[in-house]
Amino acid sequence: MTLPDAARRRERAAFRVAVFVLSAVPIAAGSAGVVLGAGFASLADGPGTPDADSHFRYLSGLLLGIGIAFPTTVAGRKVQSARFRLLALIVILGGLARLLSAVTVGLPGPAHQAALVMELGVTPALALWSLRL
Repeated sequence: MTLPDAARRRERAAFRVAVFVLSAVPIAAGSAGVVLGAGFASLADGPGTPDADSHFRYLSGLLLGIGIAFPTTVAGRKVQSARFRLLALIVILGGLARLLSAVTVGLPGPAHQAALVMELGVTPALALWSLRL
C-alpha cells in the first residue's frame, strides 16, 4: 500500500524522531561504560581485571559509536534504509548473544533485561518500520 505524500512525510518525520530519541539509550550507556569501565555494569565482583575492564570499555565504545551512527541514517532528506538496517542487524546480533547468555548462564539484572528488549524488540520493530519509508 502506497501512502499519500503528506502521510509519507509525517511517517518519515515520526521515524526520525523515534530514532533520535531512542539513540540516546546506546549513547548514554556507551558513554557511561567508556568513562566508568566495567564498574558501570554493577558486576558483583567489582570491575575485574585490567583485561576485563579494557574489553568492557572497548565494547562500550562500539555501543557509543552505534548510538551515534543511528541518527546519521535519518539526518538527511532521505532515510538511509540500508545503513539503518545494517546497524540494526549489528544490534540484533548483540541481543542474540545476550539472549544466549541468559539461556546458558542465567537472566541478567533489570538494566540488561531492558537492553535485551531494546535489542530484540524495539530495534527489529524500527528496522521493519524503515522498510515502509
